[in-house]
Amino acid sequence: MAGNDDGGWFPGLGNNKPKPRRMGKADFFDPASGRSTPDNYSMNQAISSANSSPSTKATGSQEELDSLQEDLLQVTVDSGGVTEEIVMEQATELAAQPVVEVDGSSQNRLLIKNGKVVNADGIEDADVFIENGVITQLGRNLIIPGGTRTIDARGRYVMPGGIDTHTHMELELMGATAVDDFYQGTKAAIAGGTTMIMDFVLPRKGESLIEAFGNWRRKADPKVCCDYALHVGVTWWSDQVKQEMTELAKNHGVNSFKMFMAYKDLYMIRDPDLYKIFEHCKELGAIAQVHAENGDIIAENTKKLLEAGITGPEGHEMSRPEDVEAEATHRACVIANQVSCPLYVVHIMSKMAADVIALKRSQGAVVYGEPIAASLGSDGTNYHHSCWRHAASHVLSPPLRPDPETPDYLVQMLADDGLQVTGSDNCTFNFDQKKLGRNDFSKIPNGVNGVEDRMSVIWEKGVQSGKMDPSRFVAVTSTNAAKIFNVYPQKGCVAVGSDADLVIWNPIKSRVISAQTHHQAVDFNIFEGMECHGVPEYVIVNGRVCVDEEELKAVHGFGKFVPTPAFPPYVYDQVDAREKEKRPQGVIRGPNDEDYSAEHMNGLAVKVEKTVQLATPGSPTNDGHSHGPTASGGRNMQDTTFSLAGEYPKVAAEVHDDDVVVVARDVTPALDDDRKTSVKVRNPPGGRSSGGFW
Repeated sequence: MAGNDDGGWFPGLGNNKPKPRRMGKADFFDPASGRSTPDNYSMNQAISSANSSPSTKATGSQEELDSLQEDLLQVTVDSGGVTEEIVMEQATELAAQPVVEVDGSSQNRLLIKNGKVVNADGIEDADVFIENGVITQLGRNLIIPGGTRTIDARGRYVMPGGIDTHTHMELELMGATAVDDFYQGTKAAIAGGTTMIMDFVLPRKGESLIEAFGNWRRKADPKVCCDYALHVGVTWWSDQVKQEMTELAKNHGVNSFKMFMAYKDLYMIRDPDLYKIFEHCKELGAIAQVHAENGDIIAENTKKLLEAGITGPEGHEMSRPEDVEAEATHRACVIANQVSCPLYVVHIMSKMAADVIALKRSQGAVVYGEPIAASLGSDGTNYHHSCWRHAASHVLSPPLRPDPETPDYLVQMLADDGLQVTGSDNCTFNFDQKKLGRNDFSKIPNGVNGVEDRMSVIWEKGVQSGKMDPSRFVAVTSTNAAKIFNVYPQKGCVAVGSDADLVIWNPIKSRVISAQTHHQAVDFNIFEGMECHGVPEYVIVNGRVCVDEEELKAVHGFGKFVPTPAFPPYVYDQVDAREKEKRPQGVIRGPNDEDYSAEHMNGLAVKVEKTVQLATPGSPTNDGHSHGPTASGGRNMQDTTFSLAGEYPKVAAEVHDDDVVVVARDVTPALDDDRKTSVKVRNPPGGRSSGGFW
């Protein structure tokens, strides 16, 4: 089944669905030209092809290695600019991987029968047929070709694979490098039911965003076991950065940029620059992301605590309390709102920050909150553990909160849509690396695990506890992320035409999380000993069964880079609606705008008729007098209101203004035809005398 020629939606989802971006061949970043090459075979495709061919075994023999290198070097010529040294290094890494046996027919065609298909909008009993990595049929009584492998999913949920919106594989931070690389990290993700990750490119201050993006692509492309996308950090601001953001959004498939309000002197962005970056994100149709903590306050608190002799991991949480996170969250929302920029607040760790997100959303702001596995499944009481290693292994920023009710509160917020998405913030450091801060908590490398256990923790805390149903679970672990970052419905749903990234979930089985059994490279697990009900028995990545009856069979380099196009409809339809609703309107005023007048009410100038009385000789003025005051301002002694005729001459005149037609009319009451024009004088001129002369 093929999509249409312009890369639009596949048949079967209806016209009301957002158009997906057809993934097709993965592109590879070319460092020579500074561009991605979506029309050429990428290096990771060549590796994937070598792994997935029915007749291929990556045994590492010299003959096969030479052949593979020739294939990869041909890719080098096609994509232009990839150096032979890079190719040789990646080919050598591939050859060192274990043998993978592949049955071609079972990998190309797969039928999942008798399961309950769960999407964010509901659950249905349906079979799912997959061919060449795409869901091609959905329903009952499907017509299935021969040579199809069948998985019986009776009593199980068939759900979209998880999308982890927040990982840091191989990140260099605080003098250490995260031990989960793109191979180990994505392999662990698949083991837990996640089929796509979104990692962060974090340039150093002054470093080109384009160059940093290229470095991340070169690290990730040949290693990833599942699909991935990239956010890009904006750690400094200049005209160059602005231009490179535009280049990344238009030509490299990046629609989200992250700014830090913390990590002073490393990544931190000040408010004036934050305003400009948000403004540019809005122009690009991108999502602005923030790490929301007040970096200045943290720096001062850290200094005071160290001076007071508090050097252990407990000082980490003390230096960045809950209100410091909430203040920055609120400030980010306010700044983004000024320029109508959609905002995504990463790793929500506290009740107060979650409340800010929920409040702003209730007021119509386009903002999304992302709690992580750690904040949903653990708390800050661990910082006071008597074992330094245990306490230090929980250090991340923002920190876990000491209130043990925080995880349940955040889970409830997820269930009620106060928060919308979940990530892991997976950034793992071993004990030897954590010891860099043995005598100074501010030097402990920040980061914990979570990419493998995120799905299980959320199911246990959300679904198993009764706070959310399976559909909401799918929404917060997959669908909402796909919509926000514009890869829906290619990802994030079980539908005809969608990528076959699926997890078959057994809600009855349980497992106990442990560092002894997890698939990550890190030597500690913050969820150690947690029993989780709900196990991913099968995980399908682009049509390939990579977890088979709980046995992990992930393939090195099988994943591809997934572009995230700008202007996601799910986000920018809300932005457009809010802009129309809140569009400012000025007040239109006339030339005499210093005088308050009823006709200019509500900012509208209207044409009205004014009836005025024109003074004529012998007729009273506006104050009832026939003569104006004297030059000195006194009363004119010749003034009188007396009229023998009892009426004044009828006159008419018009005065035209830009906004008002002033009509002068006679204001003397009209007299009846039979009425006498004379007036009986009851008193003589000068008034009645008090004497008896009259």
